[in-house]
Amino acid sequence: MSSSHMKRLTMPRSWPLTRKTEIWVQKPNPGGHSDEMCMPLGIILRDVLGMAHSRREAKRMLSTKKILVDGRIETDVGRGVGLMDVLTIGEDNFRCIIDENGKLRYRSISDTAAKSKLCRVTGKNTIRGGKTQVHLHDGRNIIVEDANTYNTGDTLVLSLPSQEVSNHHSFGEGSLAYLTGGSHIGTVSKVVSKDVKRSSKPNEVKFDDFGTIADYVFIIGSKKDLPLEVKS
Repeated sequence: MSSSHMKRLTMPRSWPLTRKTEIWVQKPNPGGHSDEMCMPLGIILRDVLGMAHSRREAKRMLSTKKILVDGRIETDVGRGVGLMDVLTIGEDNFRCIIDENGKLRYRSISDTAAKSKLCRVTGKNTIRGGKTQVHLHDGRNIIVEDANTYNTGDTLVLSLPSQEVSNHHSFGEGSLAYLTGGSHIGTVSKVVSKDVKRSSKPNEVKFDDFGTIADYVFIIGSKKDLPLEVKS
C-alpha cells in the first residue's frame, strides 16, 4: 500500500469516520494543515458529505472544476480541507470547524459567510528588505510593511477569493475565543487574561471558569462567524 494511505485504526481521532469498516484510508497531501486538523477532499465528498459513492466518483466531481476551496478551483482528490477552510460544491458552501467532541465537521454556511475566512497568526519573522512575514494557521504567509500591525495569536479576516486581509481581531482581554484543543475544545468563551511565560513553557490564557494554553485559542469576532449550531 502506498504512503498516500494509512490504516483506519491509526487515523487521527478528529476524523469522524468508522475505524473498523475498512482497513485503509487516504491521507491528506502535505499542506498547511496538520493531519489532525484536515481531511482529504475525496474522503469528505464520499464519507462525510455523502455526495460521492466512490473515490472514482469523487475524482469525476472534481474534474468538473465546480468544487472550490477558499474560493479557488480544486481538482486534487487528496487536497486537505482543514480548520476554517471554505469548501464550495456547486451552489453549496461549507466551513470546516471542530466540534465539542473534537471531531472535524463540514457545516453548511451562507453565500455571504463563504466570502470570508478567519486565519490565526501563528508567528512572524523579518525578511529581506526589512519587511515582516506573518505566518497563518493554514500554512499561508503574508507580507506586511509594519511589524507591529499583527501579533501572534491575532486573527485575520481574509476576503475570498481575493485572499486579501479585510479585517483583524486582536488577541487580548475581552476577546472572544473559539477553542481548538484541550478539554473545552469546540466551545466559545471570553478571554479574561493571558499569561506570557518567559520560558519554554507554553503561554497560558485564563477564562471565567478554566484556563488553557494559547495554542488552543482562536480569536473570533462573534459566534456568528462560525456555524457552531447544527441546522435542523
